[in-house]
Amino acid sequence: MSKAIGLEVSLAVAEAVKQANVDVVSAYPITPQTHIVEELSEYVANGKLDAEYIPVESEHSAMSAAIGASAAGARAYTATSAQGLALMHETLFIASGMRLPIVMTVANRSLSAPISIWNDHSDIMSERDIGWVQIFAENGQEAYELSIAAFKIAEDHRVLLPVCINIDGFILTHMIEPITFIDQQKIDDFLPPFKPALTLNPEKPVTMGPVGVPEVYTESRKQLEHALWGSLDVVSEVFDDWNKRFDHEYRLVEKNGDLQGRTLFITMGSQGETTMSAVEDLQSQGESVGQLRIRLWRPFPREDFLRAIEGADRLIIIDRALSAGSHSGPVAQEIRALLYSQDFRPRIYNIIAGLGGRDVTVGDFKEMYAHAMEDRLDSNYTMWGVSSDAK
Repeated sequence: MSKAIGLEVSLAVAEAVKQANVDVVSAYPITPQTHIVEELSEYVANGKLDAEYIPVESEHSAMSAAIGASAAGARAYTATSAQGLALMHETLFIASGMRLPIVMTVANRSLSAPISIWNDHSDIMSERDIGWVQIFAENGQEAYELSIAAFKIAEDHRVLLPVCINIDGFILTHMIEPITFIDQQKIDDFLPPFKPALTLNPEKPVTMGPVGVPEVYTESRKQLEHALWGSLDVVSEVFDDWNKRFDHEYRLVEKNGDLQGRTLFITMGSQGETTMSAVEDLQSQGESVGQLRIRLWRPFPREDFLRAIEGADRLIIIDRALSAGSHSGPVAQEIRALLYSQDFRPRIYNIIAGLGGRDVTVGDFKEMYAHAMEDRLDSNYTMWGVSSDAK
């Protein structure tokens, strides 16, 4: 490991992609992910990265180019955000359905309307069912490291699925943090060259992505579902391998605070670090409270999650997206459905907070805890920070 240096997180992600020795970068700029692909363009232009850099006319084209490159046997990468991710929607299903190990960074940003360039999780929560492995980073170091690990997960022949690494827009992308970079040789030892299972080759023609008639479509979707659930073991293996080689440890779900806490905050993404500070303060006051951070969102690590919440009386689930017309936010929906078949059912409080980049402070999390302890939160969900005029 080299000495930590202060660097914008987007540039650290670009460095990770460079160190992963990608073959193709397909790029279209959209705030707040633009700095990632801009930096990669510099690497290609000055010869620091031997790759094809494809500037395309839209995010739909960016994913289409990545699909073509991956199908031809290249290690492919792209990045996007918000409306760009939404414009990719059609092609995201194609990437997973064709079992192409593309890696993409999603700089999470609010979806319009009204227009917002700030952070929440509404973009990726609208893409829950695309069949991709989906992982969340909490800080810049994790964004850098998980971007490297993503290629190893995606390209494992037991997986062969695209992976997206979610990093909170602006809160992470434009933040300057101390980043410790890993020596290139160590990354090369960890991440072997890409060996595709099947490639497009005019000398040995194959058909990829043909029409799926009713007699085969269901079977093909079942194969995808099987592969996605099968990726759980591979993600765990890759994380364990990382943990042995490097300083930072990763788990599918990660717990801190009082490990036997009667009340647990459930978080994903950068907001988890603010929650952590609130949990530490509450613990110092004698409160039995902990925190569970969901690292792997898809496939959802059901067994790991259930083991982690054993003994808890209350779950305060923080959602960064509104599932309009539902009784819960997306993360709370997942957890409520999981607990339905369990004998053990802690009380659930769902709080939708931080929409459109609104600040959620340590004091806010302490207040959420106080309301939960007094059972003063809505039985469905509470939208934190809504002014009285908007209610």
